[in-house]
Amino acid sequence: MRPGAAAIRAAIIDLDGTMLDTMPDFELALNGMRAELGLAPISQQTIEPMVGKGSEKLIRDVLALDLPPERAAALYDQAMASYQRHYLAINGERSALYGGVVEGLQALRALGLRLACVTNKPIAFATPLLAQKGLAPYFELVYGGDSLPKKKPDPLPLLQVCRDFDLAPQQVVAIGDSSNDAQAARAAGCFVLTVPYGYNHGRPVHEIDSDGIVDTLFDAAKLIEAHNGTTN
Repeated sequence: MRPGAAAIRAAIIDLDGTMLDTMPDFELALNGMRAELGLAPISQQTIEPMVGKGSEKLIRDVLALDLPPERAAALYDQAMASYQRHYLAINGERSALYGGVVEGLQALRALGLRLACVTNKPIAFATPLLAQKGLAPYFELVYGGDSLPKKKPDPLPLLQVCRDFDLAPQQVVAIGDSSNDAQAARAAGCFVLTVPYGYNHGRPVHEIDSDGIVDTLFDAAKLIEAHNGTTN
């Protein structure tokens, strides 16, 4: 964290690839959709680079694997409805918490930080998933990819959290696994920390412009505590 910067008073935390490994859920839901459309199943390795930019782009990218643009466009609405139905039916069934997540959230709250979850996952998926995994009580705010007019990497969701918390962006850190999180944070004027174990659209995490890579959310809490210890 930059010397002389303001103390951190809030953290905005991503969901998929940061707190939860949800790739098995994506695999199950997307292949359920593909089966309905008469398409062959695809692997997690194929799906992983596509995750993180919202359901709309995900479905378009998955259809584009097999279909010409005109056919993919014609099937989009049917595919999206099928995907949403399958995902809601299995949401959280195969997803798992990453190590250090609960300890990290507890440590962040112990530091007095206000917490928000901002994800590009639709809010109808995100809210029950957080509740199912016992994470919902840690967050004052949750914004999904369809909660606001724009989603990450646009800064709007992060700036909305800053307004909700009545904090300057310089007092807020975003924690995520991808360039979406970093680009949104940079544009908003927030700090950004990245974890090395998520998806990042298939790109190495070291390519992300961030204020540091932390092994876990608990390590993020320790770094923030050290930073705040140097400020007034």
